[in-house]
Amino acid sequence: MTRSRILLTILAAGTAGALGAGFASSQAATDTGTGSLALAPVAALQNAYVSVFRNVSPSVVQIQTSEGLGSGIVFDHKGDIVTNDHVVGTAKSFTVTTQAGKQLKGTLVGTFQEDDLAVIKVPAAGLRPASFADSGKLQVGDIAIAIGNPLGLASSVTEGIVSALGRQEPEGGNIILPDAIQTSAAINPGNSGGALVDISGRVIGIPTLAAEDPQLGGAAAGIGFAIPSNTVTSIASQLIKFGKVLHSNRAYLGVKIADTGAANGVYITQVLPGTAAAKAGLKAGELIKAIDGTATPTSDVLGTVLAGLKPGQSVTVKFTRQAGTSGSVQLTLGQYLET
Repeated sequence: MTRSRILLTILAAGTAGALGAGFASSQAATDTGTGSLALAPVAALQNAYVSVFRNVSPSVVQIQTSEGLGSGIVFDHKGDIVTNDHVVGTAKSFTVTTQAGKQLKGTLVGTFQEDDLAVIKVPAAGLRPASFADSGKLQVGDIAIAIGNPLGLASSVTEGIVSALGRQEPEGGNIILPDAIQTSAAINPGNSGGALVDISGRVIGIPTLAAEDPQLGGAAAGIGFAIPSNTVTSIASQLIKFGKVLHSNRAYLGVKIADTGAANGVYITQVLPGTAAAKAGLKAGELIKAIDGTATPTSDVLGTVLAGLKPGQSVTVKFTRQAGTSGSVQLTLGQYLET
């Protein structure tokens, strides 16, 4: 807390100095008749931020389970709310609090752990669905605004930009975000499941995790990741309609795996019948060494490589047999489906 207070004090002092300098320069500019022109773009941007918060925050809710707090986005007029699977956890019922402070009881519609997404349902009366943008049109440098409940602080807002697109980010537990948006908007515990929106107030993604600083420990400032809105709308719509996901758009090899501990390849514990791996002749006990020339020393690396590929794509898998001899096969990746 001491470090946070010091940083805030420095920022506050810096802001005050900037405001003082801005006043002096605007006063001088006014004397020449150009002051209003100089301030107009700043005022317009500020008004845009205010408008985004007012329009979007009623669509962002707090989700409470016995395990903790997270955020969610009102998805439709029927009371469906989309959030992260890790916010839902093992819970089947939820307390959902709206921006206005109204508490609603929620029930689980469905989850898709592989994309860390879930849908819960609450009584729909008075809820305002969010508007979702086409994340395929995002560009690095676009303004990004995160709205959620970090550390339980309801309806908090942070801002930044889209820092990168198409990241493959491991979450742990063999979960890989295949097409993550990187943003400099601060993402803190409790932001998970909330809204990352553009300057027009349209949802471009769901904030899900922050990068860790390996030297200092804890979250790395200004490096957060969000699930893109196109993935969110596709998965949420399927969960609502079918109760499960029929079209994941995730590449699937068809093996169960384990790490060797030596980071020298991924051990195949089981080859699932009828899958790409089975058709190509891969067998339990073999080590997957590389896919299309990219080494796969661990299961996380293998998952990251697969996250960057698509169903129907042809790849070459290099492996080592139990006898120690090497081989390679070409196969066409399948699509991951829930069992």
